[in-house]
Amino acid sequence: MDASLSPALSDGLRSAGHDSAHVRDYGLQRAKDSEILDRAAREGRVLVSADADFGLILAVSGGTRPSVILFRRASQRRPADQLRLLLANLPPIQEALEKGSFVVVEESRVRVRSLPIL
Repeated sequence: MDASLSPALSDGLRSAGHDSAHVRDYGLQRAKDSEILDRAAREGRVLVSADADFGLILAVSGGTRPSVILFRRASQRRPADQLRLLLANLPPIQEALEKGSFVVVEESRVRVRSLPIL
């Protein structure tokens, strides 16, 4: 979980049985986006963020890992709403995340793009 999102979202995912960590858990809240991506890739994690820069980095680098979930739209800024939205949409995107994908989650739709982004 990136610093653009509340640690409460990570806590909620853990409570729901998911292996979740926030950048604060690693002391990486001020780290460069590339460092956060590298850490997530090394640990086999999915990076969840509201920062679109991660998609740009993956596109430019041609990276295939880690998968990234990007929250879009200001209406989803409350951690409880983000948690609800994420938990509701994880089952149908699970396979894509395992293969390497960039997923944009909005209240009304979910878009999945396989990695690498060409």
